Amino acid sequence: MESGAGESSATADDYESLMSTTDAELLKRSWRNEKAAPEILKFDSDLVLRSRQQIQLMEEMVEEFTRNGVDPLTVSLYQMDLDRTLFLLRSYMRTRLQKIEKYVFHIDKTAELWNRLSKQEQKFAKRCAGDLKNHLEQSVLSKLPDQYQSYLRQSAASEDDDMVPEPKLDAYVVCRSKKYLGAFQLDDGGDEPVTIEADDLYALPYKSIKPLVETGQIDLV
Repeated sequence: MESGAGESSATADDYESLMSTTDAELLKRSWRNEKAAPEILKFDSDLVLRSRQQIQLMEEMVEEFTRNGVDPLTVSLYQMDLDRTLFLLRSYMRTRLQKIEKYVFHIDKTAELWNRLSKQEQKFAKRCAGDLKNHLEQSVLSKLPDQYQSYLRQSAASEDDDMVPEPKLDAYVVCRSKKYLGAFQLDDGGDEPVTIEADDLYALPYKSIKPLVETGQIDLV
C-alpha cells in the first residue's frame, strides 16, 4: 500500500512539474500560427514530443485517480486538461497534413518548405504526391495530347509549373506582438512604416511579417 501511495505521489509531482511549464501555451500558439499562416511553418518536434509525454502522464493520472476513488471534481479537472491538450495537438497535426495535401507539389520542389516537415510528414508528402500524380495520369493526362500530359504545367509551352497550387503569401493575416517592436517597414511598397505596439491587433500582409512570425516576435491570431 505504501508503495502504491509513493508511486501516486511521484506521478502527481511529475504532472505538476509538467503543468508548471508553458508548453500548453506554446502548443496553443503553434496551433494558432499554423491555422492562420497561408504556408506551412516549421514543425516543432521538441514541443510535440513534450506534449505527447504530457498527454500520456495525464492519461495515467486520470486512470489512477479514477481507480483510487479520488473526488470526481478533481478527476474532471485533470480530464479537462487532457482533452484540451489532445484537441490542440490533433488539430495542429491535422492542419499541417491538410496544407501538405493542398500544396504537396509546391512543397516537394521547394527545399525550404520540405525541410520544415517532420520525417513522418515527409513520408506522407511523398506518398501523397505519388498517389496524386498517378491518379492524374491515369484519369486525365494519359487521354490528352502529349504536350498537355504534364501534371505540373498546362502545356509543354509553359515556362513555369503553372499547374502547381502555391500559398498566397500576400494574404492579410491578423497578428499581435507581446512587446513593443517599434517602426516596421512593410514589403508592400508603402511609404509609411507601421509602428507595432505591444498587445495591439494588426491586419498585415503575411509576407511582410513572415520573418517576425518565424522568429516568434509576432503571433498570428
